Amino acid sequence: MDLSENGIKMKYKKCGNSGLKMPALSLGLWHSFGNRGDFNRQKEIIFRAFDLGINCFDLANNYGPPYGAAETNFGKVMKEIKSHRDEMLITTKAGFDMWPGPYGDHGSGKYLTASLDQSLKRMGLDHVDIYYHHRPDPETPLEETCRALDSLVRAGKTLYVGVSNYNKEQTDAALKIFKRLGTPFVVNQSRFSLLDRKIERTGLLSYVNDRGLGLVTFSPLAQGLLTGKYLGSVPSDSRVMTDGRYLTAADAENPELREKVKALCEIALSRGQTPAQMALSWVLSHEAVTGVIIGASSAGQLTENLAALENTGFTAEELEKINKITIKN
Repeated sequence: MDLSENGIKMKYKKCGNSGLKMPALSLGLWHSFGNRGDFNRQKEIIFRAFDLGINCFDLANNYGPPYGAAETNFGKVMKEIKSHRDEMLITTKAGFDMWPGPYGDHGSGKYLTASLDQSLKRMGLDHVDIYYHHRPDPETPLEETCRALDSLVRAGKTLYVGVSNYNKEQTDAALKIFKRLGTPFVVNQSRFSLLDRKIERTGLLSYVNDRGLGLVTFSPLAQGLLTGKYLGSVPSDSRVMTDGRYLTAADAENPELREKVKALCEIALSRGQTPAQMALSWVLSHEAVTGVIIGASSAGQLTENLAALENTGFTAEELEKINKITIKN
């Protein structure tokens, strides 16, 4: 595929040792695609993403609000572009709370099977390309969770499976089971950014690379902190003020955090990038990273983010400065 915007081409990379190629940037339908958002704007963003080569759309059963709304709205858009289904990579997840009662969350075979059936119905699809277990479940044997995911592949409801929010040890345990079952387990989805380097410290970053697994990361802009937009007063219409579930105004106004972001913004400026572009470039510069999930509240943001692909290389001096700012002594 050779889709481009102003000469900037989307890049695709194999997901670990599998034959599946994923775009450097995927569109996450986490925050802005529920029923609180304007549907026509959502459709514009999805269309624009696809035009730019951002052909992977990442969802979960409970994305909204309300739960399920993002998949429902995406399904409405899919009706208009169903002829392009085979050019698209559609992923969804289950693991967090979705419906009341004992079978509405976590990782039992009953929940994972019922949830995917519901997701496919909402999106008007007969299968997804990757189905993720969204979080580890301490109450369900991992063998049961893995067997449920394997059975969904064999039923033709998903082509590949993945895990999300699993640490190195949990991923390793799942990999051993999937290998025994012969399941196409291809990817771990984890949080990773300049301000959240946990997967480096815990060894997950190097682990997936060594084991031939893909790694798709999310929250590369730390809920907007790394754009620099909170260095001044926090806008009254920002997600921090209107939502606050994932980033509070107190976090955005933290003096120490603001100093870090300000210093990172100066490095971005010296590279000829916006702060957001540098943050994306830095995540993508890691060999183990297959791709990054980005959000968007407008179609214009996608074009700006795409420019991050022009420069994903960092000098030793730049990395030293970044590490000094972001790694605690």
